[in-house]
Amino acid sequence: ALAQKVGIPRSSIYQLLEVLEATGFVIHFEDEARWGLGVSAFELGSAYLRHDPLERVARPILTKLSRSAEKLVDAVAQVGVLHGAETLYLLKELPSHAVSVVTEVGVRLPAHLTASGRALLAKNSSAQLKAIYGSKALVNRTGFGPRNIRELSTLLHTEDQQGYAYEEGHITVGYASIAVAAKNHLQIPTAALALTFRQEH
Repeated sequence: ALAQKVGIPRSSIYQLLEVLEATGFVIHFEDEARWGLGVSAFELGSAYLRHDPLERVARPILTKLSRSAEKLVDAVAQVGVLHGAETLYLLKELPSHAVSVVTEVGVRLPAHLTASGRALLAKNSSAQLKAIYGSKALVNRTGFGPRNIRELSTLLHTEDQQGYAYEEGHITVGYASIAVAAKNHLQIPTAALALTFRQEH
């Protein structure tokens, strides 16, 4: 379809898509034989984000989530996506009360340490995890969180079974986050909805 619309050979389209995939602008869903926009497209600027379907769908849900959470805790509601081994935050909703904001829109954090990242990683196969992380030691920020792929795999299995991911102090000591994965119409996890809040001791 792209080749016909653009008027160039199919081989050229595939070459262009391979480059776009390598730079994160498109994603290839091999099982569905489909292509979709990648994370780099989200980073082109706020003008793109304002018109993106993900924001239009997620914004009202994020607002409702933030307002509901206020009954229990002052939390920042966020939408994050995976970009390789990192979580990229696309949207946030602040509570009506003043809170310290831990993560800004556009910030990238190690996916294995964030609840948002792990909620999405939990839907990946062991082969996909190995492709993302290899066998190297994992980055650690605060002394908490999985230290290697074996610990991460065990944690992801548990979080996949329970239906949500949770972290305490893995990113910032004194803060915790809880997140769930959201799927698109093809049942592919595309983003995570999360709440980040100060830990009470």
